[in-house]
Amino acid sequence: MNLCPITYKPCGTDLYSPEGLKLLSPGLKELALLDYTAEEQLREAAIRASKMSIQGVQPKLSAVINIKGGCFELCDKNGRYILKPQHYIFPELPQNEDLTMHLAATIGIEVPLHGMVYSKDHSLTYFIRRFDRKGRNEKIQVEDFTQLAGLSRDTKYNYSMEKLVKVIDDICTFPAIDKAKLFQRVIFNYLIGNEDMHLKNYSVIVRNNKVELAPAYDFLNSTIVLSGDIEEIALTLKGKKSNLNAGVLIKYFGQEQCALTDKVIDTTLNTISSALDSWFNLIDISFLSNEMKEKYRLLLQKRRKVLSV
Repeated sequence: MNLCPITYKPCGTDLYSPEGLKLLSPGLKELALLDYTAEEQLREAAIRASKMSIQGVQPKLSAVINIKGGCFELCDKNGRYILKPQHYIFPELPQNEDLTMHLAATIGIEVPLHGMVYSKDHSLTYFIRRFDRKGRNEKIQVEDFTQLAGLSRDTKYNYSMEKLVKVIDDICTFPAIDKAKLFQRVIFNYLIGNEDMHLKNYSVIVRNNKVELAPAYDFLNSTIVLSGDIEEIALTLKGKKSNLNAGVLIKYFGQEQCALTDKVIDTTLNTISSALDSWFNLIDISFLSNEMKEKYRLLLQKRRKVLSV
């Protein structure tokens, strides 16, 4: 029996579940294979890179859904979805990112609609709906923290978590709420091994006349796909990027820097602790290879012990 790569629910002999298709569009009855192999997608990403507004280390494509045709279609502008094919160096990134975003959603972190689509070579491509678009062409105001800090793509690692908190204090309409969200995301990313949360991976969005943290994106377990000495956080925290512990992450960052109450911190940690069993279940049924699943589980077990959650 197949599992739907959008919902992780059984879908019989079909590639997608009706629930997964409905998330993409209420009128979508089927979804055709993406009309490109993984290699062809990488080639298209390279050709279209100069025309697109989305950038980064991972090759990306812009796409819309053709409801009548039942398929994703690539485009150079006005795309509603970002597609990320299999990477030519790092293995299983689409499966990794999709799983990690599912884990984040279980603890209430706001994530856009996301999932995976089968390509014509039956490789899996990750998709995520853009949260900076509304309607046919309307753009929603979003700024990443590189812009807010007055830095550039080349200097996106030259910052600290302490300074990032200060930006939230200065920019966000209700900074106490967003600092609690930030603390939750920092703890989550530590636990699942995301050591690449640089400034461009944090953004604010303007919604309902409020400036607030944007939905989460680019969450993946980078530790299990990298080799060599691995840092644990992209931006320095208490002058460190590795050997983090509960004292640094919870007491120093949560209590002292984010000024969160014990109740807020305890609620965050208890929510994560209560979700851990479901995390291991999701890892087990995910589309990662058995080798990658085991690496993911082992890292999570190690990190939860460090934080005693």
